[in-house]
Amino acid sequence: MRLWIGVHLPRLPLEVFRPSWSRTTEAGAAVLERDRVILCDTSARDTGLRPGMKRGGVLTLAPDTLLFERSEAREEEAARDVALALMQFTPLVVISDETTILMDVSASLRLFGGALRVCQLVKTVLLRFGFTFSFSTAPTGQGAWLLARIGGGRVISQRSLERALDRLPVTLLPAARKYADWFEGIGCNSIGELRKLPRAGLKRRCGDGLLDALDAALGEAPELFEWLQTPPVFDARLELPDRVEHAEAVLFAGQRLISQLSGWLVARQLVMTRFILYLEHERGREAAPPTAVDVALAEPTWEDRHLVRLLKERLGRITLVAPVIAIRLEAKDVQAAAPPSEELFPQPGGSKEDHNRLLELLVARLGADKVLRPAPVADHRPETANRWVPLADAEKLIPPPGDLPRPAWLLENPVQLLTRQHRPFYGSPLRTVSPPERIEAGWHDGEMVTRDYFVAQGEDFAYYWIFRERVSSRDEDDPRWFLHGLFG
Repeated sequence: MRLWIGVHLPRLPLEVFRPSWSRTTEAGAAVLERDRVILCDTSARDTGLRPGMKRGGVLTLAPDTLLFERSEAREEEAARDVALALMQFTPLVVISDETTILMDVSASLRLFGGALRVCQLVKTVLLRFGFTFSFSTAPTGQGAWLLARIGGGRVISQRSLERALDRLPVTLLPAARKYADWFEGIGCNSIGELRKLPRAGLKRRCGDGLLDALDAALGEAPELFEWLQTPPVFDARLELPDRVEHAEAVLFAGQRLISQLSGWLVARQLVMTRFILYLEHERGREAAPPTAVDVALAEPTWEDRHLVRLLKERLGRITLVAPVIAIRLEAKDVQAAAPPSEELFPQPGGSKEDHNRLLELLVARLGADKVLRPAPVADHRPETANRWVPLADAEKLIPPPGDLPRPAWLLENPVQLLTRQHRPFYGSPLRTVSPPERIEAGWHDGEMVTRDYFVAQGEDFAYYWIFRERVSSRDEDDPRWFLHGLFG
């Protein structure tokens, strides 16, 4: 099954053409093409500006309006950003004429769960950019281009494609536009009527280009495209439409850059363990350096949803020193992607990747110094052996001495227990359920301990780690009991 997706960007937002140094005014802003307004913001509309007005009328009606010229270079850059983000679904992406993007997703249908699911995922990525777009699907690339240019449409089969194209105006074909007057004169207004004309006469009158474009759209001739190539490194920058005072407000723009990053990683078959988002502040005499948001991952990944979650948590903990006018995303610690391991019997409770992603989310939300992991010291004394370090510290784990169970939760100071009928008591009488673990250590550093440790169970079936001072270490007949740890 062949399936192409066409995405046409008919009207890019005004922010695409606004220079980074410009500032908003009460009169608003507008974009001109050939001295006529093609775009204007809400403030400009409130002053009476409408698309189609000439420059002179704009200056007369609202002289304080900021006017910008339409920039084809900025349009191409915006289309390239969108195309790069869409490469996470297929490497066969092409930027076609008139800010239209084509994608051959035929080989990706099974991977993403079918045509409908692929279309939903593509639209989700497009909405992150905030652009107006028309969406189409067709068995050919040129067919998808025509349907996207006319406002969108979905066809799957060849017969449906022919019926849909027959209803389109003939001048929608770029090769037919210079013959528009001739077609109007002979009463040929649609592609369906064009197909009924004699091919030999049409070839003599319009040349081979028109027939080749028509055959390619109908799937009767091969299509040749120049596929989009990705840069060797990822370093993308985005200017914000206005100054941002709070870090959380940067997230929408950050999602756009992360979508581009995900497309770049997939297209180059790479994964990443670290990225940095730079928050650029206003320039001037008292300009502040960019604020760097460094996000490290425990597991290499390329998925944009996980990266957005981590960035959201990090931005929520940042206080800006100055307003943000632009952001820049840079990929770090990139490596080749390894194929996933297919286990016959998956592990219960989630995979290793799920566990690592949970740790990454906790680090992003609480801070790297708040998420700890065990790093025991080679010592028999529990209070000395028990040590926790930040998750990012790469230290080799040392197993605790012996093979008896020990809890991970140790009390900072042992709690002396009551004794009733020669048995330790902690809410209820405790019953020992393990053999003793005798510890005699610390003579070399003056912190000598002589204890017998037990795993004890209460009447509520909770387990505790208790120890008894050895009678030989004290001049008492009845030894004291202490609570030193709890089992989860």
